Amino acid sequence: MRLSRKRWTICTISILVIFYKTKEITRSEEHQEAQVTGDSELGTSRLMVNSSEKSSRSGVPSFFQHSVEGWRVNSSLVLMIRKDVLRFLDAERDVSVVKSSFKPGDTIHYVLDRRRTLNVSHTLHSLLPDVSPLKNKRFRTCAVVGNSGVLLNSGCGKEIDSHDFVIRCNLPPLSEFAEDVGLRSDFTTMNPSVIQRAYGGLKNATDTERFVQRLRGLNDSVLWIPAFMVKGGERHVESVNELIVKRKLRVRTAYPSLRLIHVVRGYWLTNKINIKRPSTGLLMYTLATRFCDEIHLYGFWPFPRDANGNMVKYHYYDMLKYRYFSNAGPHRMPLEFKTLKMLHSKGALKLTTSKCES
Repeated sequence: MRLSRKRWTICTISILVIFYKTKEITRSEEHQEAQVTGDSELGTSRLMVNSSEKSSRSGVPSFFQHSVEGWRVNSSLVLMIRKDVLRFLDAERDVSVVKSSFKPGDTIHYVLDRRRTLNVSHTLHSLLPDVSPLKNKRFRTCAVVGNSGVLLNSGCGKEIDSHDFVIRCNLPPLSEFAEDVGLRSDFTTMNPSVIQRAYGGLKNATDTERFVQRLRGLNDSVLWIPAFMVKGGERHVESVNELIVKRKLRVRTAYPSLRLIHVVRGYWLTNKINIKRPSTGLLMYTLATRFCDEIHLYGFWPFPRDANGNMVKYHYYDMLKYRYFSNAGPHRMPLEFKTLKMLHSKGALKLTTSKCES
């Protein structure tokens, strides 16, 4: 049915009025958010988080190019972030479940797949700590070390090892890269997928021995295993636990709480960082805010090229590829990096993405 010319004109004018009012409201909201960002040290404007950045010739957004020269810790902001994080998580309890949390035979629903369950074995229960491995701990400086290829030729090894507490992600190899990544490990995460990807699923004696030697290199530090996230890696977790018991390896195991992923994501969402699932690196930084007075990040670089346009490997130790900007993956690493870069500029943390001073 056709509209009369008069009614059509009225509809058109109404649509135009709504359109321009919407634009005015949007501009007003963006202006208010920009003011909040300027007034609050924790504020993150929608414009900064979601807008595309102008790229340099190297293809790296100009926002990500920064320097560590003149960086100084902002202790008051560090304390503010710590208090804010602790509104969401009990860092000591959430670092690891403890023996009193379960008993052998208990059924656990996987965190990211509630329809599937895991039964707590006697071996797993025996390796649960009696208390949180970081209970009552406090460190002046901490290093959280990611695995980006940006670490290669950085010469950051000695600087990383000089920190009071060193956190590493996903059991990376160290000895052959020591000059760039260091050797010290006080807290090391290990996703179950690492067992299949790097150690052949422990299906033969050679891979098993390589893995055992790697665990021996941890020297009684904490091995943090996300055992309750998704079904599929439980056989690897059980194999690792049995090896630790059978070989009497000097390693302290820890298993994150069932709520950790959700509460960390909740913290970042309230600060307008719209992540789907926090990466291991972001999880470790968030936990470290509870225990560390000064946090230094290394090996965080979610781009295929560095600021000079040179190719950068996803991991410094292998040839694995990753689609950083794909929406199909569980993480939003460029967004996480942008957030960490903003915190670096305010003195909440130090983000090193270039060579370290000798």
